[in-house]
Amino acid sequence: MPIPTATYRLQFRNGMTFSDAAASVPYLKSLGVSHLYASPIFAATSGSTHGYDIIDPNSVDPAIGGREGFDQLVAALKSSGLQLILDIVPNHMAASLESPWWESVLQLGKASPHASFFDIDWTRRITLPVLDRPFEEAVASGLIGLARHQATGEPRLAYYDQLYPLDPQSIAGIERLAGDEQPRGRLSADASFLSALHQSQHWQLIDWKDAATDLSYRRFFEVTGLVGMRVEDQEVFDRTHRPIIDLVKSGCVQGLRIDHIDGLADPAGYLAKLRAAVGEETYILVEKIVARDEHLPANWPVAGTTGYEVIASLGPLFIDRDGLDALHVAYRAVAPDQADFAAVLHKAKHKMVRQNFAGERARLGELASTALPDIPRETLDRAITDILVAFPVYRTYGTTGSLEGNDRDLLETVVAKASEVSDAPDVINSIGRILLDPGVEVATELRRRLQQLTGPVIAKAMEDTAFYRYNRLLALNEVGCDPDIVGDALHDFHEAMQNRARKQPHGLTTTATHDTKRGEDARARLYGLTEHAEEWIAGFQRWQKINRQFVSGKADRPLPDTNTQWMLYQALAGAWPEYPDTIDDSFRDRFKAYAEKAIREAKTHTDWGRPDEPYETAVLDFTAGLLSDENATFRADFQDLITVLITAGHLNSLSQTLVKLTIPGVPDIYQGSEQADLSLVDPDNRRPVDFQQLQTDLQTQSTGDRSPWQRKQMMIATILALRQDRRELFSRGSYQPLAVSGPRRDKIVAFVRQDRTQFSITVAPRLLSGHVDPTTLKTAPGFWADTRIDLPPAVAGRRRDFLSDSGIVEGRTIDLDALLQVQPYALLISAD
Repeated sequence: MPIPTATYRLQFRNGMTFSDAAASVPYLKSLGVSHLYASPIFAATSGSTHGYDIIDPNSVDPAIGGREGFDQLVAALKSSGLQLILDIVPNHMAASLESPWWESVLQLGKASPHASFFDIDWTRRITLPVLDRPFEEAVASGLIGLARHQATGEPRLAYYDQLYPLDPQSIAGIERLAGDEQPRGRLSADASFLSALHQSQHWQLIDWKDAATDLSYRRFFEVTGLVGMRVEDQEVFDRTHRPIIDLVKSGCVQGLRIDHIDGLADPAGYLAKLRAAVGEETYILVEKIVARDEHLPANWPVAGTTGYEVIASLGPLFIDRDGLDALHVAYRAVAPDQADFAAVLHKAKHKMVRQNFAGERARLGELASTALPDIPRETLDRAITDILVAFPVYRTYGTTGSLEGNDRDLLETVVAKASEVSDAPDVINSIGRILLDPGVEVATELRRRLQQLTGPVIAKAMEDTAFYRYNRLLALNEVGCDPDIVGDALHDFHEAMQNRARKQPHGLTTTATHDTKRGEDARARLYGLTEHAEEWIAGFQRWQKINRQFVSGKADRPLPDTNTQWMLYQALAGAWPEYPDTIDDSFRDRFKAYAEKAIREAKTHTDWGRPDEPYETAVLDFTAGLLSDENATFRADFQDLITVLITAGHLNSLSQTLVKLTIPGVPDIYQGSEQADLSLVDPDNRRPVDFQQLQTDLQTQSTGDRSPWQRKQMMIATILALRQDRRELFSRGSYQPLAVSGPRRDKIVAFVRQDRTQFSITVAPRLLSGHVDPTTLKTAPGFWADTRIDLPPAVAGRRRDFLSDSGIVEGRTIDLDALLQVQPYALLISAD
C-alpha cells in the first residue's frame, strides 16, 4: 500500500468548488503534499456547508461542480503528480425530502425498495420531528394543508414549504374526493380529514422538541436530519459504495477516510468488505477517537486513524505544570461547581442519557425487558443508564457470540464500575452477562444498539458539553483529549510515539481539523497561559473590574456568570489578532457567534433546544462591550498580556509543527493552517482560504522578511520536501527518545527517527516564554549553558542541520548553545 508523504485537507462548499480546488493544485504541489484530502463530494442537501448530509450517494454534487468538475480536479492532480483521498460517509444519510431513497420510504413504508437501507424501528410509524407545535395545533393554525408537488403533480401534505409524500391509496382517495378542485381548497380546510389523512401514512409529523424521546430511527448523534444506514446489509453496502469503488478502480481516488466508523453495527465487517472491494493498494483511514492507552482493533485492515490522539500527545509538551496548578486554584475559586472535570463529565453523561438520548435508552430498555422479562422495566432503565455512563471510551466491537479479548475486559470493567454506584447491582450484572455472552437474538441486538449509543453519549457529554463547562485551560479542551490528564509530559509523549511507531506508523498526524474546537495556533498560544499563570489571574481580576459595566444581573448571580467570563477571556486570548487595529466588525461577529455557541453547548443556562433569551442577550452584550472601540482601557490592558502570549504562541506553534512533521505518521495540513490558525470552533474554522496569497508568501525568498507564520509555512514546505526525499526513513523508521542532560534539560524535546541507512534528529524547544527574543524567538547566548543531547552510537555519525543548512558535524554529544544559535529549533539529518 503506497503511503502518503503528507495530506492537505480541503473543505468543499462555503465557496470552494472543484474548479477552485484545481486552481490550488500548483500551490499544494509546491507546499510538498502528496495527497489532497477532500471532504465529502456526493450530492448533499441544498445549501449544505459540509457535505455529510448526503441525499444521493450515486451522484457527485452539482453544487460544487458535478462529475465534470470532479474529473477536471482529478486531471489537475494527476498532471502535478498528486493523488486524492476521499472522505466517505457510510454511517448516515440526510433524512431529507430531497433524498429519493428517503422519500420513497416515507411514501411506501416497508414496501419501499429502500426500506431496508435505513435503520428504522418498523414497529411503529416513522416519526418526523419538524413541527413547532403539536400536530392538531398546527392544523388548527392553518399551517398544514394539501398542495401539489411541482414535478409530479401529486397531492401532498404540506407544512410550510415542505411537501410530504402520501401513500398511493391516499393519493387515489384525494383525487376522487377533490375532483377538479385544487388540493388547497375544501380538503385543506377540513381538520378532521387532514388528521385522518395524516394518521393513515407510514410517517407522522411530531413536535421537534419530542425528537429526544420519540424518534423512530437511529440518528447521527443528536442530529435528527441524519438517519442511520444499515451498511452491514450487503445490498445497502453495494448501493451506497458502488460509485466510491468505481472511483478507486478507475484511478481517480487512491485513499478513503471513513467518517464515524464507531456508528456502524459491525465496523470490522464493514472494513473487511471495503478492503476486499478496493484492494490492498488503497490507503484507508478511520475517524476514530482513541483514548489514552486505547488502540485500534488489530483486525481492522486500515492504515490508522485521522489523528486526534496526536493532539492529545502534543499538548502537554507545552504545558507548565506549576502554572496549570495555579490556574486550577484560581479557576476553582471562579467556578467551584465546574472545577472537577470528572464530576462535570459524569453529570453531563447522565444528562445525555436521561434527556438528550432518552429515546435511544428506551429502545435499549425494551430489548433488555424482552431478554430479562422478570426485572421491572424502570429498574432496567436505571441499570442501562449506569452502564452507559460508566463507559470510559467510545465502544466495544462485539458482533455475534461472546465478547473476547480487550472488549471483554472493557465491558467487565464497565459493569463492575456501574455496579458500584447502582442501587441494583444484581440487575447491572444480569445485563452484563447477556452483553458478554448473548444467547438469544434479542440480547445480540441489545449489545449492538448499546455499542452504537455509547459513542454518541460520551462524545456529546464530553466534547459538546463538558468542554464548554470546564474552562480551566481551553487549550486542553480538544477533540481526542482529556483535560484532566496531564502527566509527565516528556515521558508520556515519548511513550505514545513509540507505541505509534509500532501500532499505526501510517495514520495521520493532525493538529487541526474541521471538527477541532479551535485552531492549532490558538491552542499553541493558550498553552502559554501556563507560563504566565499569575499574570493571567491578576489580569482576569482587573478585567472583571474594568468590564463591570457590561455585567448585568445581581451580585450573587451575575450575567454572564464568572465561569462564562473566564471562558470568554481565554477564547478571546486565543483568537485575538496580532495587530489590534484589525479588530473589526467581522471579528466581532465571529466572536459573538462563538460565544453563543459556547453557552448553548454548555447547557447550564441556555440550550439549543430551549434558549434562555435574557441570559443569551446578557452574554452577547458583554461580548460586544469587550470589543467595542470605546472600551479602550480594557483593550490596551488585554493587549499588554496578549503580546507576551503571542510570542509564546509563535514558538509553541513552530515547535509543534516541527514535531508533528517528524514523528511517526503522515502529516495532515488542514486548509490554511500552514500559516496562522487562530480560528474558533466551526463554522469559523471552515472559512475560505486565500490560496493565491499563500502561494505568494511561499515564494518569498528572504528569510529575514518572513513573519513567524511565513516561517511556519516555509518549515512545512522544507520538511515535506525532505520527507519525499527520504520516504523510507519517515514512513518506516523507528522512534527513539534522546537523553537530554544539563540545567535546561526540561526545555527541550528531542528524538531520533532511524532506518537502515539514514536518521533524523528533531530538537524542539518548549516552555521558553520569557526567555526568547520576540522577533527571532532565539534565546540569549549562554542560555543553554551545559545542556546537551547525548546520542546513541548509531546516530553519532556525520550530520547537518537541515533547516539552517549548517555545516557537517559528528560526535556523541550535541551542545544546545551551539546548535540553536541560528534558529530556536533544529532538524539534523544524516549527511550522505
